[in-house]
Amino acid sequence: MTPSQSQRLTHFKKPSRLLTGLDAIVDDLSGRYRRWGKGLPELMRDAEAVDLLAREYKDLPESHLREKLLGFREHFRRQPEPETPVVLAALAAIREASDRHTGMRPYVVQLAGALALHRGFLAEMATGEGKTLTAGLAAVLAGWTRRPCHIITVNDYLVQRDAEWLAPLYQFCGIKEGFVTGQMPPLDRKRGYAADVTYTTSKELLADFLRDRLALGELQNPTRRMLRNLRTTRVTPTDSLVQRGLHTIIVDEADSVLIDEAVTPLIIAIPRQNGMLHEAVLTAHQIATQLRPDTDYQIHLRYREVELTPVGQAAVEQQCERLPGIWRGRERREELLRQALSASVLFRKGKEYLVQDDKIMIVDEFTGRVMPNRTWREGMHQAIEAKENISVTAPSETVARMSFQRFFRCFHKLSGMTGTAKEATAEFWQIYHLPVVTIPTNQPCIRNQVPDRYFTDEETKWAAIVEEIDLVHARRQPLLVGTRSVAASEHLSTLLLRKGLNHRVLNAARHQEEAQIIAQAGEGARITIATNMAGRGTDIKLDQGIATRGGLCVIATERHESGRVDRQLFGRCARQGDPGTAQAFVSLEDELLRRFASAPLRKLAVGMARKRTLGWEKATATLVTMAQKSAQGLAFRQRRSVLRTDNWLEEALSFAGLE
Repeated sequence: MTPSQSQRLTHFKKPSRLLTGLDAIVDDLSGRYRRWGKGLPELMRDAEAVDLLAREYKDLPESHLREKLLGFREHFRRQPEPETPVVLAALAAIREASDRHTGMRPYVVQLAGALALHRGFLAEMATGEGKTLTAGLAAVLAGWTRRPCHIITVNDYLVQRDAEWLAPLYQFCGIKEGFVTGQMPPLDRKRGYAADVTYTTSKELLADFLRDRLALGELQNPTRRMLRNLRTTRVTPTDSLVQRGLHTIIVDEADSVLIDEAVTPLIIAIPRQNGMLHEAVLTAHQIATQLRPDTDYQIHLRYREVELTPVGQAAVEQQCERLPGIWRGRERREELLRQALSASVLFRKGKEYLVQDDKIMIVDEFTGRVMPNRTWREGMHQAIEAKENISVTAPSETVARMSFQRFFRCFHKLSGMTGTAKEATAEFWQIYHLPVVTIPTNQPCIRNQVPDRYFTDEETKWAAIVEEIDLVHARRQPLLVGTRSVAASEHLSTLLLRKGLNHRVLNAARHQEEAQIIAQAGEGARITIATNMAGRGTDIKLDQGIATRGGLCVIATERHESGRVDRQLFGRCARQGDPGTAQAFVSLEDELLRRFASAPLRKLAVGMARKRTLGWEKATATLVTMAQKSAQGLAFRQRRSVLRTDNWLEEALSFAGLE
């Protein structure tokens, strides 16, 4: 391996510190200019130019088209950042190759989206507008440079599907495609990353990055590795690396990956036996079951915290008088009790986790998917195991940690696409320097957004939802019903079975046939219940004649903390000019309002609703909006906290002389 090759194996861009004060204001203005002055008008103009150029390749024989494409590949390898006319001509040739080898001829708006990705934008493209193919067009341009190009998508199924789906296009353009999924052994991972374009998930990519850094140890610096190689002929640590560096990344569902999931850093840990903790969590659970809510402890839903009251502290002290060691210190015993109480009242089976094969399986709150081999930190996982009366596992010790916010800023070229980005435009620019541009739809959207319906309690709301499903089903119109949790989806399923309505359920406990379930959701009279996962990345095609009945009907059983998630769900209908209907059902007992609405205002709204006071529905709608803003503000502060931790770690490691 040459010195330059060795250097590229671990080369990445060092993230700069976030700007503050006047610098941040000036930087924000530059972001606005990038979005407006260099945004959509220029992209659409260039996309139209590509559309005209593509006619030159329409009648070319297959061999001549491939010769042209390979010629562009050589140009990009010699000059990775070619001038605009070359990029437009190359994209026109790629468009023709896509038409011939995938059966999909990119629309002008998809060409604009591909150019946006190539130029470092975050493209907001409505659901159903063909983001997978759009990313493939941009990936060909990036793959031609021979620099590592990674495409991030939301799950292993889509990782493999997208790579295989676009393989004919990549291969005809002279590019090798690969993919990396969670269950792959190291050798297969290395092959996947060795490709010109690699599909994977954000968690796998960051985990492999951290594992490679651990394998290198003090030899992360390429100069040190070169000196080491001069002194010895032994196998070097680089032989065990699976990745070949970071350069270009295209993020699908960027709002979920870069914003929602960025709250939690990725941690690599190893188990450490701790018999004392094992006994302590069991004892803490036994004591916690005897404590009384409101009397012995208070629950703060907004911040998901439990606090012992003075009465509770006295009760705990009395119960711990005869317990040994760890229970003598007040702070430690109260910490254990708060943890046990949190596990009991804040972490709910069917929402935050499932129990499968006598193991606690964490459910991703943003996608509704199970996250295998993931655990909560600082004893919380063991506390939940004690709660569920299953074998308590050994706690873990952190050996590597990195936030997704910091990791994605390590790439030299970052771009992304999603159906919902405009609500977080400022945050995308502040953290990632990603300017958001909204790509128009290929066909006008004719979605019928029906006003929300409001109810005082959840029982009444669920009854109304079942009634609405029955009415829509009687019209032979397909329905997609979105729920926030596994428990809610199972509850609705039970209600529909009582009503005699056949349906299919998609949640973290029943995810094996996800793509098939969602793909069939557009069939006549089909009822599909889905958690937030809702088949992201899978097309819902309407059966013949369904459009005349109003198309797909989407029902949200409650509003989410982020309006972006609501828009994602509603975006499942009315795609590519099809009709569709979307509506949300909201109760004043929903979690969003219980956690984030002001208690006095919520009490006032409940009183108005019960008396049917004039304007109560408008007041409830305002309360929902305020609760969503409060939830989004809290989430933003949590993400800023993660960034501050990154900065603190960077300063501490720099002071210690480490990288």
